Amino acid sequence: MGNCLKSPSKRDNSMSLQANSEVTKVPNRSGQSIVPSSQSVRAQSEKKESGTLPSPRSEEDILSSPNLKPFTFNELKNATRNFCPDGLLGEGGFGYVYKGWIDEQTLGAVRPGSGMEVAVKMLKPGRLQGHQEWLSEVNHLGQLLHPNLVRLIGYCMEGENRLLVYEYMPEGSLENHLFERAAQPLCWAMRIKVAVDAARGLSFLHDSKPQVIFRDFKSANILLDSEFNAKLSDFGLAREGPTGDHTHVSTRIMGTLGYAAPEYYTTGKLTARCDVYSYGIVLLELLSGRPAMDKTKVGKEQNIVHWVKPYFSDQNNLLGLMDTKLEPKYPRRSAFVAAALAGQCINEAKNRPQMSEVLAILERLLPAAKYANSPGASSSHHSI
Repeated sequence: MGNCLKSPSKRDNSMSLQANSEVTKVPNRSGQSIVPSSQSVRAQSEKKESGTLPSPRSEEDILSSPNLKPFTFNELKNATRNFCPDGLLGEGGFGYVYKGWIDEQTLGAVRPGSGMEVAVKMLKPGRLQGHQEWLSEVNHLGQLLHPNLVRLIGYCMEGENRLLVYEYMPEGSLENHLFERAAQPLCWAMRIKVAVDAARGLSFLHDSKPQVIFRDFKSANILLDSEFNAKLSDFGLAREGPTGDHTHVSTRIMGTLGYAAPEYYTTGKLTARCDVYSYGIVLLELLSGRPAMDKTKVGKEQNIVHWVKPYFSDQNNLLGLMDTKLEPKYPRRSAFVAAALAGQCINEAKNRPQMSEVLAILERLLPAAKYANSPGASSSHHSI
């Protein structure tokens, strides 16, 4: 079985749509649960659109989606000023992302600075895997609509050219906000808001029919709009979940080291709980301010799961993992619940909560999070 797990992408200051250490498990923790059990919580999120994804679908069916506009290559050349280097937002193994402008009503190309800003993703030509990922993106984002999924406006398939047109996300990726040295540290309220938004998007995918497994959930694939609403992007590796009596989907191993669930990394067996593991890693990044794979560390300490083990082994020291940039403005009890929840997400697969349960717990933290960053708020004595 081929192993295509990639290292986390190099961070830059773009609004990118992209995306040698082992992945390990956190041992089970004994004692009384410090967050509500899986059986005691229920999802409370409200979907604006129910998820339906007809399957199987031919390439012709996928490209005929009424939700998407087919663009010509010339239209996108005009929209991006002939793919002007000044408008390059980011690049990666897939290709390049350019800023463009289209008319909000007709979706035709307009002069720079007018109309609606968009991000135009151009795949490198001649890659079969690239076409498959491009088609997966069109299939999923062309059918599934949700406030916490980046909107796919249209596509271009002309000769060897494969392009996608998305809504523009001006605040870029969560990865950049957490780990760029020049970035302003995110406050507690913003981190919890992003965690909830991302959980809503992922929970929506898992509850869709058929189920959708994201397979490459990471902070680089969480984009932020002008109001810091978080949306999931880059569905190139997304797959439909198991159906009928099947417990998993067997796939070629894809994803990003540091975020991939250990059981998937070692067997290729994919379930929704693999996404839950990846979500737990991102939640740890939000809480600690430390990347999933920290190349400034040595050996196993590069992996956030190894680094965090001592904190989970002593619950009295659990808040020791918190980002020092947050001091002192965060509610301790809420932070304790969030950290414990992250630990549950990266537990053994059978002991992980479902995303709907993760979402229900995090939504309870929102009121205290908003209060924590208000003038005169105490960091220690209000409830979750």
